[in-house]
Formats: sequence, C-alpha cells, structure tokens
Amino acid sequence: MTDFKSARELLQLCQDRNCSISAIMRQRECDLAERAADEVNQQMGQVYTIMKQSALTPLCTPVKSMGGLIGGEAKKLTLCRESGGNLCGEVLSRGITYSMAVLEVNASMGVIVAAPTAGSSGIVPGLLLALQEVYQIPDVQVIDALFNAGAIGYLAMRNATVAGAVGGCQAEIGTAAAMAASAAVELMGGSSQQSLDAAATVLMNMLGLVCDPVRGLVEYPCQNRNAAGVANALIAAEISLSGIRQMIPLDEMIDTMYQVGKRIPYELRETALGGCAATPSGSGCGTCCHG
Repeated sequence: MTDFKSARELLQLCQDRNCSISAIMRQRECDLAERAADEVNQQMGQVYTIMKQSALTPLCTPVKSMGGLIGGEAKKLTLCRESGGNLCGEVLSRGITYSMAVLEVNASMGVIVAAPTAGSSGIVPGLLLALQEVYQIPDVQVIDALFNAGAIGYLAMRNATVAGAVGGCQAEIGTAAAMAASAAVELMGGSSQQSLDAAATVLMNMLGLVCDPVRGLVEYPCQNRNAAGVANALIAAEISLSGIRQMIPLDEMIDTMYQVGKRIPYELRETALGGCAATPSGSGCGTCCHG
C-alpha cells in the first residue's frame, strides 16, 4: 500500500517513482479505499465543483452570514477589480475575492469543502481558481493540484493539528495556506521539493497566529485571514518557484507549529476570550461596522 508518515517519506516516494505529490496522494487514496483511480478522480472532481460554486456564487449573489458580521465583501472586491481599482494584480485580487466569498457561503450555512477546516475553507479554492483563470489551466490539472493540497493537509493532521482550539489559527489558516502554496507550485510546473519548501515557508511566515473568533462565530476575523492566507501562499509559491530553498524542512515546521500552538494561551485558541474577540467592538461593547 502506498502511504507516507512524513514529508520526507513523501518526497522519497516521489523521487523513487519519478512522479508528483498529487500522483502519490491519489494512489494512496486508491489503495486505502480499494477503489479505482477513475472513481477517486471523480470524487475529487466533485470537491472541485463544490469549491468553485462556493467561490463564485457570492460574487453575483451576496450572502449574509448567520451572525450578521459578514456578507457582500466578495461582490465589493469584484466590482473594485472590474473598475480597475485593485492593487494586488490579477492572481492575488481574484484569490482574495474567492477566498472571502467561500467564507460568506460557510457563515451562511451553505455548502463548502473544509480545506482543512470550515474556517479556513477559502484559501485553497481561492488561490487555485485564481491561477486557473489567469493562466487558463484545464480543470483536470486543478483537480490534480487538489490531491497535492490533500497530501499537505494529511501530514498536518497526522503529525500535528488543524484545529484552532488546539493550535490556534496558525493550525487552520496556516495549514490551509501551506496546502494552497504546495498545490500552486505543482500547478505551475514546480518540483515536489519546491512544493514542500513552499508549504514550509507558509508555516514559518504564519507561525503563532492566534484564533480569536469575534462573538464566538467563524466569520470575523476569519474571512480576512483567509484573504491573508491566499497572499501568504502566493508569496511562498513564488519564492519556491524562483529556486530559493527553504532552510527548515516541512516536517520540522509542522512539528514547530504544533509545539507553538500548544503554548498559545487558551484565551487565544478559539475561546473568543482574547485577541480581536476581546476588543470593545469585537465583544459587542463598542461600535461594530456592521451595526
């Protein structure tokens, strides 16, 4: 059976078989579930479809969240980009728009793909769909990239955590951005080593990020942090694709993220007792921009 317990083992499999991370992860899923590759690909295709729908629907039809804290941000960003007012360039502007759109769907009880969690679900589709549109990449290649992202998420879940309540937002947004960065590198023709380097760079750059949901809801500042996660992923992917190596391997960064997360005070691990959630506006004691 094809399996791996670490990024080091994953890279060795890629080198031994002369194939990509996505190919190894797809084979692992086939072996684990005892299913044919076509069936596994079809299931990932359904994941892609849901991701795309959740990223695009709010652009035309804004969705108000259950808590009333977010809603309509993706459409505002779309109008800004269409009017030439975006500052970030096409890939990043589209990426942050789509990532924030997915969080609107999530916070309004719509259908999303947890990647790896609901609160971080916008980052992977945000960046991959943006790259697909700008570079006119076929669906089949994006679906392959999702297997790559899944491999990084699997390693984080197996060897650390993806729960904000355990490791802070670095475990959710950080892992999602690492998944997106690795997938983006493969999507743009990078090597398996470059994919893993990009994922490690993301975790390094987002180390220590706290989880402080305002009013205990996965809406705010989660939506903004999904946009920031896309930016971090894109930065890490470009650094890696340029040939810059990461000094600290992904396995060590995953372990570091886990150790740092356990040391984050519990008030800053999804309890809504600290950080943004404890501000006058965040706790409902001050003036909120949404009323």
